[in-house]
Amino acid sequence: MPEDIHARPIGIFDSGVGGLTLFKSIRNLLPNERLLYFGDTARLPYGTKSPNAVRRFSLQIARFLERFRIKALVVACHTASSTALVDLKIAMKIPVVGVIEPTVKKAIQVTRNKNIGVIGTKTTIASNSFQSHLKKASPSVFVTAIPAPLLVPLVEEGWVDRELTRMILKEYLSIFKKREIDTLILGCTHYPLLKTLFQEELSDSVHLVEPSIETASYLRELLRRNSLLNREKENHESRFYVTDDPDNFSQLARLFLGQKLKEPVLVHLEGEEQ
Repeated sequence: MPEDIHARPIGIFDSGVGGLTLFKSIRNLLPNERLLYFGDTARLPYGTKSPNAVRRFSLQIARFLERFRIKALVVACHTASSTALVDLKIAMKIPVVGVIEPTVKKAIQVTRNKNIGVIGTKTTIASNSFQSHLKKASPSVFVTAIPAPLLVPLVEEGWVDRELTRMILKEYLSIFKKREIDTLILGCTHYPLLKTLFQEELSDSVHLVEPSIETASYLRELLRRNSLLNREKENHESRFYVTDDPDNFSQLARLFLGQKLKEPVLVHLEGEEQ
């Protein structure tokens, strides 16, 4: 094992800015690690793309991040985790972490009545990934999965506390209330910004499972088991890469991180359509 492998960066990618919720959780939990974040802003949202397109995009991004000798790859995008994770694990020679497995494990742990809800993008829900993993982990659970395509654009407009957003969320959550779920998986990187609205509508009796928190914890344990944790006690500056509109990314990033970040680098991926 090369001596410098512990100091190598961790690559994180998402279809856009939403994955910064996971980036933030990783940075808080692993402050000594170097983080590279890639937002595919030219081709978002992934949630409306075909599985084949998402797999192709994901492999392109993985190859780009591989140039920086990353020691692990984190797939922050729920849609990509649902459709491309197996392909990425086959293609990469490093640990690849998605958001599905850690989230499902937590949901199974906290549910009391084995009645679990999943809310996400159309592609994530249609992929059946959360549903199948939940049933595999606990065959007796009852799963209600609902796509919520309007929530992402509302979050990206900064409408996280508007009456319109509350009305739309109320409509989406009505079926979960009818099914009397006690646990809800927030199956999109944007949804933590609406957590307060989710909780107000569902009441405190429903446990909200945030994939960003569970995935960051899973990553830390994975790095520890593989002796890949950075042993240097210092804070490393993160780097950001986007495929379109760095200024808009920076503005949205303030919403997700609550602070200004280093100017993202605009890149063009090989094989990307002009």
